[in-house]
Amino acid sequence: MLRAALFLTPFLILGLLGSLGQGARQGQDVRCGACRALVDELEFAISQIDPKKMIQMGSFRINPDGSQSIREVPLARSEGNLLELMENVCERMQDYGERVDPSTSRKTYVRVTSRNGEAMDLTEAKLDSRVTSSLKYACETIVEQQEDEIIEFLAHETENVKDKLCSKRTDLCDHALKMHHDEL
Repeated sequence: MLRAALFLTPFLILGLLGSLGQGARQGQDVRCGACRALVDELEFAISQIDPKKMIQMGSFRINPDGSQSIREVPLARSEGNLLELMENVCERMQDYGERVDPSTSRKTYVRVTSRNGEAMDLTEAKLDSRVTSSLKYACETIVEQQEDEIIEFLAHETENVKDKLCSKRTDLCDHALKMHHDEL
């Protein structure tokens, strides 16, 4: 009996390690999904602001030569606007559901609520409060820890922000470079 227990112990340990790895991967899937959803939501909010609206930035102090260091920047990508958008962006995680890739068992997160009232295909998306609360918590953590990087990227970058920010800059997504750009 003792020999059988000693023989089975390595298999139990391997099984436990495998399940722990799965838990870590699932946590990474949630953090990656939250990052990608966060960027998607912020980019959408930015796109809703008139690109012609400008805001004055710089110092209103007068330089010794009598000039002021004021410049105009687009309101949509200004630091103040981005900070304001980030205050409520994590609330929109309730609009996302979970989809599991059958071949890799990796989880992705997709918008399940249309922004314009159109019907959406939800056949493969899992909708529950656990998913949305996990995404919201991960989103809030990302905003808190990566606020400067998010502002820097969204203020200047316009292409592939999801991949650049979530994979290359923050390492929240180890597998995102293999994903299609429209996936979250």
